[in-house]
This record gives sequence, C-alpha cells and structure tokens, in this order.
Amino acid sequence: MLVEGRPHRTIWLKPGDPGCVQIIDQRALPHAFVVEDLRSLDDAIRAIRDMHVRGAPLIGATAAWGLYLAVIESEQGNNDIEHLKHEADRLKATRPTAVNLAWAISRVMSRLESADSSLAATARSEAEAIVEEDVEMCRMIGVHGLSLIEGIASRKPDKPVNILTHCNAGWLASVDWGTATSPIYHAHALGIPVHVWVDETRPRNQGASLTAWELGEQGIAHTVIVDNAGGHLMQKGEVDLVIVGSDRTTRNGDVANKIGTYLKALAAKDTGVPFYVALPSPTIDWEITDGCKQIPIEERAPEEVTHISGYLEQGEVAAVRLTPPSSRAANPAFDITQARLVTGLITERGLCDASESGLTGLFPEQARAVHSS
Repeated sequence: MLVEGRPHRTIWLKPGDPGCVQIIDQRALPHAFVVEDLRSLDDAIRAIRDMHVRGAPLIGATAAWGLYLAVIESEQGNNDIEHLKHEADRLKATRPTAVNLAWAISRVMSRLESADSSLAATARSEAEAIVEEDVEMCRMIGVHGLSLIEGIASRKPDKPVNILTHCNAGWLASVDWGTATSPIYHAHALGIPVHVWVDETRPRNQGASLTAWELGEQGIAHTVIVDNAGGHLMQKGEVDLVIVGSDRTTRNGDVANKIGTYLKALAAKDTGVPFYVALPSPTIDWEITDGCKQIPIEERAPEEVTHISGYLEQGEVAAVRLTPPSSRAANPAFDITQARLVTGLITERGLCDASESGLTGLFPEQARAVHSS
C-alpha cells in the first residue's frame, strides 16, 4: 500500500544487508514513520512482544524472519537443530492468541529439520515464501470481499458504502493489503465510493492511530469514532457493513479478535447489519472447535489501560495517566465472537458460512485431515 504516495510493505530484508530485517515501528504512528532494524532473534522477539509489529499475519511473517536471524546468529556459534528448536520456543512464547505465530514457526522449523543445504538459505527462502503468500492471500481476500461492497453500492447509487471496522486489520497488520481493509482498497481502486467508520479501539487505539493513518494515506474517506458509538450508528442506519479481522478462528467459525469485537457483533445482529470476518487461512486453528473454552486470551499490561499516549502541542509524544493511582486495571487483549453472530467469513479462497462445513468446503484438504484424525 502507499506511504506518501509510494508503495510500501510492513517488513522486508534490507537491501544490500542480508543480516538485517526492517519493519515499521508501529508504536510511533501516526505521528512519525519510523523504520526499525532487526538484527537478531532477540530483536524479533522484542518487536513482537512489545508490539512494534502486530496483527496475526504480520506476527507470523516477523516470526519467520526472526528464525532466519536466529540461524545467522547460530552460524557464528551453535548451529544445530536442537539449539534452533530452543530459539523457536522462545519466539513462540511472545504472544499466545494469534495462531499465525506458531504456524509460521512450525513451517520454518520443518524446512530447517529436513534441509540438505545451507540452513540460512533455507530459512530465508521459507520466510520469503511466507511473506509473498501472505500478500497474495490478503489480495485475494479483497477480490472476494469486493462483491459485498459492490452489492451494497448497487442498491444505493451515488451514495457511499459505510463500513465499520474494529482495531487495525489493515496492511499494517499484514505484509500488504490487509484483511478487513483489502475489500475496501479494492473498492476504492474501482471508484466505488466508500466511507469507513474507524473504531478508536481502546486501550492501544490501533484504530485511531493506525487504521485512520493508513486509510488517509490511501485517500479513503473515514471518520474516527469512540468504541461505544458503533451500536448507535447501526441503529441509525449509518452502517451498511461491518468487516473485522481475526487473530484465531476455530474450525467451526468462532473468532478471536481485538477486545470489543464481540460487542460489535451483538449490535450488528440486533440491527440486521451484515457482520463479516476477513482472514487468511493460516489464521484458522483446525484443531479446536470452541473459541470460548479453547483459545487462550492474552492479558496485557495494566498500564495500557491506566495511561494513554498522545501528541503534545510542543511536538512531543507523551503518556498521561487516566485513572486514579490506586485503581487496578484489567487488560484482556481479545474476546471471542461465536460463529452464530458471524454473517460470513472472507478468505483467500472465497466467502463461506462461519461453520465447519463452510470452512472445510473451501479447504477440503483440511476436511480430510480432520476426518483422518
């Protein structure tokens, strides 16, 4: 997608320096565009854990490149597979909810364990493949999701299609295109008028700071709203469609996404607004069927709730306290939206019901795997 009019991805190998992976440090957005160098596995771990990068697809891509950096480090010391397995376990422990993390690590490690050539070349090749596949999957999510926007646009000519998002499921959460935003970008490219209601998404404000920024860079009309305004807008008929992302989707269509997604789904169900979840297939956890019972919910630092950062008039970014010093704060990062509240899923292979039959209909190889197990 575009940054100051030029195409940009969220992660890449630094040109001319094969020992350096570069990312956008998303903590600085929207006030500054900062490119950060990752030169070690510890750098990658820190980037994922402390949310320099976030979003399930980008976490997976960063993990893959992190293992590549671990191999390069190991070439200067301990380069056996058992050591790399230990390093992979350290990486896997950074964030528990997004399944793409473990998926990417397992995929790279499987290649390394069977490699008959340079481990560094193998790890780099697999990381590059994961990145390119993510770009194509997110592009195809946009292709398939576009039909939803086109259908609404045909029923309200000369008026914008109003889409509500939650958190950031944009290109900043993937390598390019994004998940929930990909259909929006495709519609915009075709000249279909769209307007996006952007949930601020407390506590880290990824909607207000990230989604709003990237939509602005693409020239897409949008309005930032407080998290609690979504239901009101749906009641007033000002939301045509809700599209959110997913950090983990169960085999039967339950969805784990940023905290507050469940409330949007309830409001959409009550008001008859279509509620879709956009996700690439690595986000599907085929081994579980009950999101509420089986998906671990990450509990993040209370300071994300008690404090908020912003841009001061003097040109500085500062954090200020919102709560009384004696008040405790809880900070679950995700909630579960059950399949019964989801109108449909948008994947790289097409749209389907939020159900096991819907998902295995698009991914029959997984149906065979489920049956054999």
